[in-house]
Amino acid sequence: MSVGKLRALVSAGLVALSVSSCAISLPVARPTAIAEPSVAAEFKPFYEQEVAWQTCGDGKAVCGKFTVPLDWAEPAGKTIKLSVAYRPADLAKPLGSLIFNPGGPGSSATAWLLDSADQIGTQNLRKNFNLVGFDPRGVGQSEPTVKCLDAEGTDELLYEDSGFALGSAADLAETRRSMKNFIAACIANSGQGLGYVDTVSTAKDMDVLRALFGDLKLNYLGFSYGTYLGATYAALFADRVGRMVLDGAIDPTISDEQQSVIQLVGFNQALRNYLADCLGSADCPFKGTVEQALAQIKALLLSIERKPLETSDGRKLTIWAAITGLIMPLYSQSYWPALSQGFAEARKGDGSTLIQMADAYNDRDENGAYLSNLMEANFAINCADSRAPSDQKSMQTQNALMLKASPTLGRYWAWGALGCEQWPYRVAIKPSTWAAEGSAPILVVGTTGDPATPYSQAVSLATKVLSNAKLVTFNGEGHTAYGQEYRCVNDAVDAYLIRNIVPTKDPNC
Repeated sequence: MSVGKLRALVSAGLVALSVSSCAISLPVARPTAIAEPSVAAEFKPFYEQEVAWQTCGDGKAVCGKFTVPLDWAEPAGKTIKLSVAYRPADLAKPLGSLIFNPGGPGSSATAWLLDSADQIGTQNLRKNFNLVGFDPRGVGQSEPTVKCLDAEGTDELLYEDSGFALGSAADLAETRRSMKNFIAACIANSGQGLGYVDTVSTAKDMDVLRALFGDLKLNYLGFSYGTYLGATYAALFADRVGRMVLDGAIDPTISDEQQSVIQLVGFNQALRNYLADCLGSADCPFKGTVEQALAQIKALLLSIERKPLETSDGRKLTIWAAITGLIMPLYSQSYWPALSQGFAEARKGDGSTLIQMADAYNDRDENGAYLSNLMEANFAINCADSRAPSDQKSMQTQNALMLKASPTLGRYWAWGALGCEQWPYRVAIKPSTWAAEGSAPILVVGTTGDPATPYSQAVSLATKVLSNAKLVTFNGEGHTAYGQEYRCVNDAVDAYLIRNIVPTKDPNC
């Protein structure tokens, strides 16, 4: 297939985790909702509801479900339940609660909190704040959970090619047929409410969660797509923003088409940075200059188009599996050795490592099972939030921009508008302004070598879009920076979150 939408736009986590089962253990204090006098009467039942909490995970957390309107324009209409998990701070008297989102869209925050809480931020953060993770509507354990194809059908969608020349009329017809079947399966298997999984609705859900945890202001940590969710919340509820950190930022003012080009530029630069590093080592699978190595990669990809590679598990590495396997390790410099191994094998006719990295990106285990609904939710939420024009002229113009942005990868970002072309639901109405006038200071973290959410977007969000924001720059590689081994970034963010010290200037880490 040639549908860019199905290659997840942004994902801080890459591999979503499964939610731990609940088990009775030591008691954990239950959150208490606050009265909301400023909330309209028709919404008060949601803001003041009682959640049936139960101990879960390792016994140090509680899990529950809270109710929100399916359609926020009709609070008396149908409702849905969203999954939430809460892990108390290490200190007896914490600073309050902090809601986090790990990205995607489609990554399960409850799974992260229950299975990998020690990977959320820093030890200082976890010591001082109660951590709250909820699965946005459509994601994980929350309604309406987006479910589309079975494992076999998902394999066909993500890993198989059309059998026709890339970009030919027959290829595009096959792509449209495949998307029609995929969307029909989503509608049939996801239940009612599939048209209401947009980010604006989720931001309104998050304000209910703030109240249920007894907080007058929302403290928030968002990675990648989570920055878009956070910016949306700030646009809707500027006066309720507490301490908010947006790491791996998305500029919400740019179009879907611009976003695709900017992201491709980011991945192209990350690939060049990888090659510059690789070519300095004796075991690099490429020789010559960066430009010569890019030409070798381009030739390799074209050869895989013509003849998919064998792999150790008997599957074929098609061009789409190869592209996903190439993209996944560009998210972090720690994966670059694996990418070198994948390239070295592929140049010898073996696609095993590349297909394994594609599996990791797609959350597919070695038995062929998909461990979460990350891909389906990512697709549904993206289509609910924005849609690029899919007429032939518009797509050809976009294709030319993609090839200009990356002569090596642009070919495989073509025709991306076909992904959402047949999505039958409305596009959500976005906030009229993203400035969040009157909000408390918001901290935006950007990494100069970030491929998925390029640094330029963090600069734009902090200096042009938000009316009250500060930028923290990390000069390095990878997608997102806070909570990793970057002391300068961690110190700046912790000082802000824990001691409310807003940087007077960019620490330029």
